[in-house]
Amino acid sequence: MTGPRPFTNAVDIIRAAHLRPTRQRLALARLLFEAGDRHVTAEQLHNEALAAQVPVSLATVYNTLHQFMAASLLREVVVNPGRSYFDTNVSDHHHFFHEESGQLADIAGDRIEVKHLPEPPAGTKVRRVDVVIRVSTE
Repeated sequence: MTGPRPFTNAVDIIRAAHLRPTRQRLALARLLFEAGDRHVTAEQLHNEALAAQVPVSLATVYNTLHQFMAASLLREVVVNPGRSYFDTNVSDHHHFFHEESGQLADIAGDRIEVKHLPEPPAGTKVRRVDVVIRVSTE
């Protein structure tokens, strides 16, 4: 009796998102989703892919991350202009950002209460509120 195919979970994730399971999407999905919840930059994922001998360009990694975001498989966490992390945990939650290490840590959504949000601009609605609490050892 043979075991499961190596990309079974990745295939299921990609197909459930109505994306075509290309070799590169499968490899990146496996790196992203088969190790539990995580926060990665595009550059970190690109380096992981190269270390796993997945021939993929940084541009393809960015494109794939944005496709996964559009399919609600990932959330983007912007910590600074030009510095984003991609979060595999798409549930309602917030983050601690450790400024020295650049690491993100989850905060359960029910641990933060946001009150008195201003009315959104006409014709728009609030989709979600992201709270990033910056921490430092200094």
